[in-house]
Amino acid sequence: MTAGLPFSMLAFHRLTDTPTIPRGAVLGLAIAAQAALCGYYAVFAILMVAFAVAAVATAQGRWIDSRYWTALGVAAIVSIALALPLFVPYLALQRSGFSRSLDAARQYSADWRAYLASSAYAHAWMLKIIAHWKEVLFPGFVALALGVPGAIIGWREGGRIRAASILYGSRGLLALWASLGPDARFYSALYEAIPTFSFLRAPSRFGVVVAFALAVLSGVTISVWRRRLAAGGSSSRLSRASLLPAVVTAAAVLELIVPISFQSVPPVETAYRVLARLPRAAVIELPTYSARFAFVRTQYMLSSTIHWMPLVNGYSDYTPPDHEESIKVLADFPTRESLQNLVLTRVRYAVIHVDAYSPDARAAVFTRLQTFAPYLRERCVDERIRLYEIIGAPP
Repeated sequence: MTAGLPFSMLAFHRLTDTPTIPRGAVLGLAIAAQAALCGYYAVFAILMVAFAVAAVATAQGRWIDSRYWTALGVAAIVSIALALPLFVPYLALQRSGFSRSLDAARQYSADWRAYLASSAYAHAWMLKIIAHWKEVLFPGFVALALGVPGAIIGWREGGRIRAASILYGSRGLLALWASLGPDARFYSALYEAIPTFSFLRAPSRFGVVVAFALAVLSGVTISVWRRRLAAGGSSSRLSRASLLPAVVTAAAVLELIVPISFQSVPPVETAYRVLARLPRAAVIELPTYSARFAFVRTQYMLSSTIHWMPLVNGYSDYTPPDHEESIKVLADFPTRESLQNLVLTRVRYAVIHVDAYSPDARAAVFTRLQTFAPYLRERCVDERIRLYEIIGAPP
């Protein structure tokens, strides 16, 4: 989801070296690709590029460089043209009242413990020291050991390396500040100044930009060390210089090894295969689950990739204003009220996970299914899941 961040910055630096229309188009494509991968990080990509645009224009005196601004204009046009269709639904949703408040952002803000928390085997001992944490943002000892000195080394080198150190060092510090959330003030200022921040909820995600900055500054350190090791041109020095990146890469990989386990993918339920062949329409999955246990519905969303029908009650961290009231009616499906509600909102299919109900609740569901059988058409029935087509509702 974050691949667009480094590619956007790479495209920007290439544009800065040679500001042409094709390179502007490539930058626009990179930002648009990030928007397709993850809207959250698309906002970050735009902020990163905008910050770099202003920094370079100031440092290199490009405020009146027409080629520079023309290429950037092409980038803006391309990125907006490609990404706007992705954001239009969100803009419509925002007009209907969707937004994330600063109070909500506090819950997902980083603190100093987050920057010492890591899931890597090599860092497990640190978790005992910090005791508790909300986020996991420790970038690793390799990144810290090379990245922090990189800012100083780059400053001393001067030229392009100094400019890169200033750009990424300052950006990393600002991202760190923003990741601390509303209570640290900077995130609040961004929230008030930039409309798209009302879509965001987790300031801690700025930790990705901090890690990115440290990675680039680590590159500065490695670049300078390689040049110094190769000075003189002897074969032994050149050999050591060529090995340095490989040694650093190996160290970073070994340090950041994390435990990953994958569960076996369960077989596709027959009901979903049947549903995939039916005319497209909205689906309700049952049990509905309460707002408190909304995350359970992620299984419904995963299963929807088999049939690609719109869901009434798939998981999302945004809950429509009318959801709480309607779910009270729909939870007891099938009933007179729930059928009327679903017919009115053009919901055509109901998937009932009978194995997810308690014995008493399951018996009650079967009784209601018999009572309202005239309004339901069986499409697939087995011991685990039942699929019905809703064909009407009682008056």
